[in-house]
Amino acid sequence: MNENLSNLESSVRHGFAQVGDVRLHYAECGGGERLVILLHGFPECWYSWRHQLKALGDDYHVVAPDMRGYNLSDKPPHVKDYRVERLVDDVTGLIRHFGARQAAVVGHDWGAAVAWAVAEKHPEYVWKLAALQVPPGKVWAKNMSLRQFLKSWYMFFFQLPSIPEWFISRDDFAGIEQTLRKTARPGTFSDADIAVLKAALREPGALTAAVNYYRANLGPLLLRRFKGGEETGDVRVRVPTLFIYGERDFAIVPKTVEGVGEHVAAPYREVRLGRANHWVQQEHPAEVNGALLSFLDEQTL
Repeated sequence: MNENLSNLESSVRHGFAQVGDVRLHYAECGGGERLVILLHGFPECWYSWRHQLKALGDDYHVVAPDMRGYNLSDKPPHVKDYRVERLVDDVTGLIRHFGARQAAVVGHDWGAAVAWAVAEKHPEYVWKLAALQVPPGKVWAKNMSLRQFLKSWYMFFFQLPSIPEWFISRDDFAGIEQTLRKTARPGTFSDADIAVLKAALREPGALTAAVNYYRANLGPLLLRRFKGGEETGDVRVRVPTLFIYGERDFAIVPKTVEGVGEHVAAPYREVRLGRANHWVQQEHPAEVNGALLSFLDEQTL
């Protein structure tokens, strides 16, 4: 374990929360009155928020769970167990577990998709929302282009049984390591960081669970597209919202995140980082931390 990782572990507390039918592992920092929940994406775990836990923990009670299926959290066996609706219930249950009425919900990648859904379905649980890289599902569907379709090839590959797990895990997750190093700013991921993420994926059942997020949710996302991105009723987000987007994202093209603010019927702020790729909060932690703290600290009506 390198010095940076040792320092992180000395300032972060770990625990487990029984939320409905799953036991979720979490890392937490700080003891402020207001709760902030950080939701990671694929193929990561709580550790993807290592730069934010302490920075936000100086003023807030910050909790970064391993989302269901990942790392040390429970791994339900069925594909349907990973539908967005179940993930939303995990977040609201986690808020209740910590005795809070509301939380600021911050998400990246799949965590962002879940964060948007929590704010849409249960705004009473959310005092502020921050999403990194991924727009709301309705915006994703509306903006779907041929270029984005091709960038999202892996989502269709992940629908196959067993083969994705074999492909991802071969040669000690060499493909994951290569993707992280190739797409992120040089120096973003140390050998120790890569080792932590690989260890999380080696947990029994974790890799299949991670892929099941795609198996469970791609169909509904495509259905939105075939319906023209339209849904019945007004499902716009009605809580103060921050959207952060690294414009060099290898998986999500700029057109796909156009018009995010039109989906928010509340104070809205957008931050674009021109030099950042997909792993924005790890590539540019100072900028992301500053944007998050400014947003969380801001008094809104």
